[in-house]
Amino acid sequence: PQGSRGELLLSLCYNPSANSIVVNIIKARNLKAMDIGGTSDPYVKVWLMYKDKRVEKKKTVVMKRCLNPVFNESFAFDIPTERLRETTIVITVMDKDRLSRNDVIGKVGDAPEGL
Repeated sequence: PQGSRGELLLSLCYNPSANSIVVNIIKARNLKAMDIGGTSDPYVKVWLMYKDKRVEKKKTVVMKRCLNPVFNESFAFDIPTERLRETTIVITVMDKDRLSRNDVIGKVGDAPEGL
């Protein structure tokens, strides 16, 4: 559809006995082209937030000139069960730029601006 930024396939799995959550960034498709050449250089940032504060950041590799990247990357975060209700995961698909600031292609999750 017009205005679409694409789709991201991911999974989340919380393991209460290990007090950890695993975020699997699987793949994206039909990403919006952000570069002049009609492609993007996408990567995914995963932020762990607790009470609206950034706790930890992880990111995938950059897939050069690709609108349908396959990442297949997993990230584990330690989250004690008692903190789970106030924890948020924010996932942002970014376009890596060599000369200027990286562009946001799309975002999942609610976080303060400037993330």
